[in-house]
Amino acid sequence: MFLRLLFVLLVALNIAVGAWLMLGQDDAHGRSVTDPGVPMLHLLSEQSAAPVAGRPPVASTAPAQAASAAVALETRCLAIGPFGTPQDLRTARGALAGPGVRMRSRQEQATETGAWWVYLPAPGTRAQALALARRLDAAHVGDYFVMSSGDQSNAISLGLFKDPANARKRRDEVAAAGFAAQIQERTEQVPEYWLDLVVADGARLDWRGRVRTAGVGSHSTSCF
Repeated sequence: MFLRLLFVLLVALNIAVGAWLMLGQDDAHGRSVTDPGVPMLHLLSEQSAAPVAGRPPVASTAPAQAASAAVALETRCLAIGPFGTPQDLRTARGALAGPGVRMRSRQEQATETGAWWVYLPAPGTRAQALALARRLDAAHVGDYFVMSSGDQSNAISLGLFKDPANARKRRDEVAAAGFAAQIQERTEQVPEYWLDLVVADGARLDWRGRVRTAGVGSHSTSCF
């Protein structure tokens, strides 16, 4: 009786083990826990840990833009000048050198008035110019010169003056003697020297307290 009961128990145990091996191990036999064509579900924690396929992460440009704006607010750019000589420029550069200051020197050409010329326009021919000169002598108008070359050939020069007031006085004297004297402004090209500065706002540079050259000013300029 006991042996028969033991045999039945062993047969039942074998049947149970076989059923578990056949039905309880899906992965071992290549079966999926989902139906064909249905995507696998993932936890939210699993999805946040990995980037979306085919879409690279986008870096924010806000920090870079903020940094650029901060740099623009931290500096100011000035042009100081004009200096009349290179030595004046070098002296100013040495006086302004220091932490937080970047400098560059440059030279430009400027047009300035050199003198005022009083003259009688050329009458036409050389003979007419000489006849006009004899009339000046007769009217006791001296200190003149008949031009013989250049773009003012045959004009009669009555003087070259640095002071415009003196030029007007000479013109009026000759006009009172009966001659239509004129004044022409003479210009020339002269070099000017400038010092460009890029200054950090925190430096608080008082350039006027360091540069003693007369006639020098400043204006805003583009940074470099």
